[in-house]
Amino acid sequence: MPVSSTSMADRIETILTRYPNGKRDALIPLLQDIQEDLGFLSRQAVLQVGRHLNLPASKIYGVATFYNQFRFEPQGRFHIQVCRGTACHVKGSAIVLETLQQHLGIGPNQTSRDGQFSLEVVACIGACGLAPVISINGEFFGGVTPEKIPDIIEAVRRQDQKDPDHDQHF
Repeated sequence: MPVSSTSMADRIETILTRYPNGKRDALIPLLQDIQEDLGFLSRQAVLQVGRHLNLPASKIYGVATFYNQFRFEPQGRFHIQVCRGTACHVKGSAIVLETLQQHLGIGPNQTSRDGQFSLEVVACIGACGLAPVISINGEFFGGVTPEKIPDIIEAVRRQDQKDPDHDQHF
């Protein structure tokens, strides 16, 4: 459900009150708290944090873009991570990523227009024995090939239709 800008501003303000005398050293914890609450760092959040900490937005963006834990778009209902670690690379994760991009019509760090899917490239998921591997909302799919992508995506969509109120797993 989209967050209205008014309620988003209020939620950000609530988080900022936890850092009443916030200085530059509070920046990363503040950004982490906001992302945990909203799911991403909005432009509005960056501006509000800047006013609160008396820092320019450019400095906040500089810090947030340096760390790959921060994102500037909300994640999709189904967040897909594609492992590009050595084992996955050797076993074909590049073509798996390319196929996902074509199938979903989005690139890395993007969310589909319908808000259903987001795509992220990660350095290593830690499941090298399953290479190449993808994770959808924390559930691993191993031995993924380009041919398996449509079936995996269709299974996700089908499960969502059966249980539209589910949170993370399908």
